[in-house]
Amino acid sequence: MLDIKAALAKNARDVDVVLDRLLPARPDPESRLMEAVRYATLSGGKRIRPFLVMASSTLFGVSEQFAIRVAAAIEMVHCYSLIHDDLPAMDDDDLRRGLPTCHVKFDEATAILAGDALLARAFEVIADSQTHPDPRVRSDLVVELAKAAGGDGMVGGQMLDLLAAEVPLQIAEITRMQRMKTGALIAFSCEAGAVLGKAADSARHALHAYAHDLGLAFQIVDDLLDVEGNDEEVGKRTHKDQGAGKATFVSVLGVERARAQSDMLAQQAVQHLEIFPETADPLRALASFVVHRRN
Repeated sequence: MLDIKAALAKNARDVDVVLDRLLPARPDPESRLMEAVRYATLSGGKRIRPFLVMASSTLFGVSEQFAIRVAAAIEMVHCYSLIHDDLPAMDDDDLRRGLPTCHVKFDEATAILAGDALLARAFEVIADSQTHPDPRVRSDLVVELAKAAGGDGMVGGQMLDLLAAEVPLQIAEITRMQRMKTGALIAFSCEAGAVLGKAADSARHALHAYAHDLGLAFQIVDDLLDVEGNDEEVGKRTHKDQGAGKATFVSVLGVERARAQSDMLAQQAVQHLEIFPETADPLRALASFVVHRRN
C-alpha cells in the first residue's frame, strides 16, 4: 500500500532541488529580491500541486525531467499567490508555514516584487524548450496556466474572497469562489500531465473532474482547520475567517456537515479515476490524505 506521506515528502524534496536551481541566489544589487523569492518558495510546504503534476504525468509516460519543470513552475505561481494573499491589503497575515510571512520578513514592497518575479519566472520556465520539445505543448501549457492563474481563475477567486467579508454568500457562491481561488490551479496541476503526454480528451476530462472535487474537499478542510486548528499546528493564523465575518463552507454548513461534505467529495474524486489503472493510486491516496490532514 502506498505511503502517501512518504511519497509527498520525496516529491517535495525533488521539487525543491529544481526550485533551488531555477531560482538561484544572486550577488547583484537587487539580490534582496531573490532572497525574498527564495525565502517564500523554499521555506517548506506539502507541494501538493507539484505532486499532482508528477502523478498525472506518470499516467501518460511523460519524462520526469519535463514534468518536474512544470511542477516547479506551478509551485512558483502558488507561492506568488501566498505572498500576495498575506499582504496587509489582502488577508494581512504575519505567519505562513510556521514562519514570518514575506512582507514581515522583508517589507511590503519587496514582497510584492517577489510575487511578481515568481509569476514571471513560472511562465519563463514553462515556455522554455527544456520543458518540452514540442512548441504546441508548451503553448498549451502557457495558455492553461494563464487561465488558471488569472481573472477567471485564482485571481478572480481572490477578488470574490475579499468581497466575502462585505457581501453575504450562499453555498453556490462560496463553491464558485473556491473553485476559482483554489480549484483552478489544482485542476491545471492535474491536467498538466495529460497536456504533456498529449492524452485523449476523455483522460483529461476525468482528471479535471477529479481535481474539481479534490479542490473543493481541500478548501473545506482548510475552512475546518481555520475553525478547529491552532496557529502552531496549522502553521498560519487560525480563526481569521470568522473574525473577518467571511462566509465559508463551515459557517454555512456547520462543522459536521462540512466534514461530511469533504469526505463525500474525496470519495467522488476517486471515482473519476476509474478509467485509470493502478498507476493512478497516488492520486487516489492523495484524496484521502487531503481530508485527513491537520495542516
